[in-house]
Amino acid sequence: MAAPAAPEGTEPVREGIAQRLARMIAVPTTAADALDAVGAPEAAARAFPAYERLLAELYPLVHERLEREEVTARGLLYRWRGRRPGRAIVLMAHADVVPVAEADAWSRPPFGGEIAGEGSDRTVWGRGALDDKGAMCVLLEAVENLLRSGFVPACDVYLAFGADEETEGNGARAIAALLRERGIRPWLVLDEGGAVVDAPLPFVQGPAAMIGVAEKGFATVLLEAHGPGGHASTPAVPTTTTRIARAVRRIERRPFPVRMPASARAMLTAMLPRTGGWHGALLRALVRLPRLGARVLARLGPEPAAVVRTTAAVTQLQGGSAHNVLPSYACATVNLRIAVGSSVQATVRRLRRVIADPEVTLTVLDAGEPTAEAPSTGPQFALLRRALAASYPDAIPVPYVMLALADARFFHAFTPASYRFAPLAMSAAERASVHGVDERVRVEALERGERFYRALLRALPGG
Repeated sequence: MAAPAAPEGTEPVREGIAQRLARMIAVPTTAADALDAVGAPEAAARAFPAYERLLAELYPLVHERLEREEVTARGLLYRWRGRRPGRAIVLMAHADVVPVAEADAWSRPPFGGEIAGEGSDRTVWGRGALDDKGAMCVLLEAVENLLRSGFVPACDVYLAFGADEETEGNGARAIAALLRERGIRPWLVLDEGGAVVDAPLPFVQGPAAMIGVAEKGFATVLLEAHGPGGHASTPAVPTTTTRIARAVRRIERRPFPVRMPASARAMLTAMLPRTGGWHGALLRALVRLPRLGARVLARLGPEPAAVVRTTAAVTQLQGGSAHNVLPSYACATVNLRIAVGSSVQATVRRLRRVIADPEVTLTVLDAGEPTAEAPSTGPQFALLRRALAASYPDAIPVPYVMLALADARFFHAFTPASYRFAPLAMSAAERASVHGVDERVRVEALERGERFYRALLRALPGG
């Protein structure tokens, strides 16, 4: 059963949050394509129904008092009716987690849900602790606690939980389509994305809440080369592997041009109060001179560079069946993350120009356009700022471009105010554990995350 609600003005029982998240982690809801990983697809298929039953056990008031419907096999939608009709918000999270490879050496069992440490270092370990069960947990904690106190939100609140975000996102896609079909145009959508981090840029000090206001697009492109093959003792030049290797080298040598999107300028502007001395003067110059700013960000490391340009990463290479046989076929897979303001078509067109080899064919296997940029001013962003003041008072809200994909992208077409922020504090090491080894979240971050959602829901404006 859920822990009793804390009295108004105090914090919920910290250990209860940790124990409930630990139980959520212990259900291995791995992505459905995890063929060679701990938690195979068959086990995952059984895990999702078990996970839904667990949520009903952990958060009984959510399941008793909110309207609930299954939207396809991979989408759960809850409706919390507000006091006044005419406005709605959508709060999102996803239940699936990326797989854990057999060879990965975790300090603790990835699906053990262990709780360790003392004080501010007390931590919940396991796959999904940050991505994204931790965010789902604190959201459900806040709703459960508010329901227990008799609170009714000012407007309708939808909780949208996908279960295939790490693969195709069809659950969230179906939820977005259903709400749009019903004529519901959410005033605000909030999904996972940024977090509360320290020193978001090398010369910026103090905590910052990185709020994703836009999302890069993506494309998976297959490069293929065909040739006669033959014996390796008499190679014809160029071979299929040579053509693919040359294409890969050209992609690496000619990165996409840089460009400063409006959201990146808003990010730098938000950081100005935390930057003094010559660093502050530099930051002001980067805001005033966006072309210079884009070039500087491109040199500050992989993450800042990815904000201002389309990136191309060769993720798979294949060619040949024996050490002494020329392969008649070779291929490479390129993963592209498309900058805000560009498009899939323009990106693939430039890739063809860079490769400059008609014998290498390009096939787009999957793609999605970049989203529009949500406003970093206005009432929705002000609401997020207010919730942050109640949960992370020392953190400044900073808009930024999200580099990965999130389910919120399905709402952008009809909900301009779509944001990506998980209200959890994450160190650099903790952020590196997302999709990696030893994923974990501090219990103090869970406590603050619950406070964030509770403050947000209490501050909702009416219709």
